[in-house]
Amino acid sequence: MAFLEPLPPETTPELADTFAQFQHILGFVPNSLLTMQRKPAMVLGFGVLTRAVMAPDSEVDLGFKRVIAHFCSRAAGCQYCMAHSLAAAKIHGISDDKVAAIWDYQSSPLYSEAERAALDFALAAGSVPNGVDQEIFDRLRQHWSENQIVEILAVICLYGFLNRWNDSLATTLEAEPAQLGKDVLAQGGWTGHRHGV
Repeated sequence: MAFLEPLPPETTPELADTFAQFQHILGFVPNSLLTMQRKPAMVLGFGVLTRAVMAPDSEVDLGFKRVIAHFCSRAAGCQYCMAHSLAAAKIHGISDDKVAAIWDYQSSPLYSEAERAALDFALAAGSVPNGVDQEIFDRLRQHWSENQIVEILAVICLYGFLNRWNDSLATTLEAEPAQLGKDVLAQGGWTGHRHGV
């Protein structure tokens, strides 16, 4: 059960455009933002940051950015964000097969060496304490430009905020990502119990 209940989206009319942005990204307005709207300026600021991190003209594929978000959320243990990020990855063009192979990314032919390096970086950067070392960073640099590395780290940092927000409030997981969690993430020990699934 959530520690703070989400408010209906119409509670704060000035957030309609920001909520529409997330409706487009995810197919629904996440309960995290519906809870956060108690402080509308925070939702507006988060929307601006999300638009910058997930910009359409990104050098890193937008679907893959959601996979990166999944991995840093996995490192943090945030099941809410793990489910959300995979739902968003599918919306942004990551195939069902690639999502289904998420637990086998190190050996699956669906993941490239560049993707493996970025996902290992996301796991290390999302860990507490931070696990990024010279070897991980050097491997990342072999495959990604400095601009792309900045984009990858921005995704990890954006989701670091969300991981803390949602785990601290036990945010209730919406029906759409909950089903994906049951279908795909349960293979890796996902339970969904903390988030009302």
